[in-house]
Amino acid sequence: MKKTRILLADDHAVVRGGIRILVESEWGWEVCGEAANGREAVSLAEKLQPDVVVLDIGMPELNGLDATRQIKRALPDTEILIFSSHESEQLVRDVFEAGARGYLLKNDAPQHIVAAIKSLLLHQPYFSGRIAEIVFSTYLKADPLGTNCDATAGRLSEREREIVQQLCEGATNKEVGAKLGISVKTIETHRKNIMGKLGLKSFSEMVVYAIRNRIIEG
Repeated sequence: MKKTRILLADDHAVVRGGIRILVESEWGWEVCGEAANGREAVSLAEKLQPDVVVLDIGMPELNGLDATRQIKRALPDTEILIFSSHESEQLVRDVFEAGARGYLLKNDAPQHIVAAIKSLLLHQPYFSGRIAEIVFSTYLKADPLGTNCDATAGRLSEREREIVQQLCEGATNKEVGAKLGISVKTIETHRKNIMGKLGLKSFSEMVVYAIRNRIIEG
């Protein structure tokens, strides 16, 4: 019988170890790989083609939201379970818009992670208590997960979000260009466009924007 293959992505080895114990306690389940940052998660997902990716939302290199978008684009049948300590309504919207079908708060993981993965294997959504309240509240407002998202923030493209994350994590224009395979001049142009789109006047304002929008961890 084919095993259920699960990829773990979290920048803390201790957290990955704890999730591995819970996952591999289920008969027929195996952890096929572990990633310590978002870019590695995308690369391993494309290589290993797991059934489910358990993905922390706040990771270096590439945050969980953008990693989710890239994984779902490459592997539409792979289910993604977001694993986070954050629970804002906007973040819940963004998670489901990105293509994840499950959302667990880290405090809920020991009690819920097995049930969540089982639900995702049936291609059904799963969210723990507080997240369920947020989702229900969103529907009560007749705004089904994203139809009235705040447009004033000037939505960034995936590439722009990647650049913002890399810059705000301390990488130079040259280092970002090397990682993304584009020229320093292109990075500078993107940076200027991002600042204009968001109405930012300084790099410190960009960092604040990145933290508020969960592109990086504060």
